[in-house]
Amino acid sequence: MSSEAKPDLKQGRVIGRYEGTENGPLFICLGAMHGNEPAGVRAIDLVIKMLEVEPIRTPGFVFRGRLLGLIGNLTAYRQQQRYLDKDLNRSFDVEHLAVIKKQDPKELSSECLEFLALDELIRNEIKSYGPDKIVLLDLHTTSSHGGIFTICRDRKEDLHIAAALHAPIVLGMLEGLKGTTLHYFITENLGVKSIPITFESGQHEEGMAVNRAVAGIINCLQVIGAVDTNVVENHHEQILLDYSKQLPKVTELITRHPITPEDDFKMKEGYQNFQKVAAGEVVAHDKSGPLTIEEDSRILMPLYQDQGEDGYFLVKQIQRAL
Repeated sequence: MSSEAKPDLKQGRVIGRYEGTENGPLFICLGAMHGNEPAGVRAIDLVIKMLEVEPIRTPGFVFRGRLLGLIGNLTAYRQQQRYLDKDLNRSFDVEHLAVIKKQDPKELSSECLEFLALDELIRNEIKSYGPDKIVLLDLHTTSSHGGIFTICRDRKEDLHIAAALHAPIVLGMLEGLKGTTLHYFITENLGVKSIPITFESGQHEEGMAVNRAVAGIINCLQVIGAVDTNVVENHHEQILLDYSKQLPKVTELITRHPITPEDDFKMKEGYQNFQKVAAGEVVAHDKSGPLTIEEDSRILMPLYQDQGEDGYFLVKQIQRAL
């Protein structure tokens, strides 16, 4: 399997669909919600191709439900930028949607148009398929190297699905952020029982980020009952297990360090996801001087790219039954 994460700039928003012969959930896979993260798009495309040949490889193969693969921020993806005007994954909000629907499309920013297009497409898909349950897997990568991880709501079924991805689970991110897919693609907004999960599969340019995303998608398909556990070749699952072996199973957000372009934020080089940091340690600088850690913790998503609204996050390990 190719592990290249290069963008296919001719790809439209719909990466593909795969529908089974039996009823099941609508499983929506999102790639490139940030346009500089092509690994998820590549992984979705590969999984759909794998599913298409699976009936030949495994006679009697059954798929339950429908898989829909989408590019989140198509315009930014084609320009290979995280976003053009505003981070799309901070823009998902019911009130915001109501406002922009009343405006002239010619006056809207790129990300507002992306929000409108994505929302309309997903709602039309729900109408056409009529699912009893929706599971949305939002695939991401980070600018830093180090551990992979999963973000979900602190709910029993969400945690059960997230745990099947064999990556550390980070709780509390919904309180630290606003306007993400985890906030918006929920039962209350979609009118159907909905479970959103975010999976971070590695560093943006790391080839193995594609392989891990493939394994994450297949594991998710298995745990939600779309496919049986003994079908769809998934030797990459061991990669997830091995990569997460030394990482905490569950962590909780302590701090988010928000930034603006005017801050002149600069992360110190060399930090990786889940790396331990000590109280008093200088991890970055901005126009006001050095930025120090207030308590012993682990750093997450240290910023090593030009665009972004988060300098870094701090998390702590917690004990939770999954």
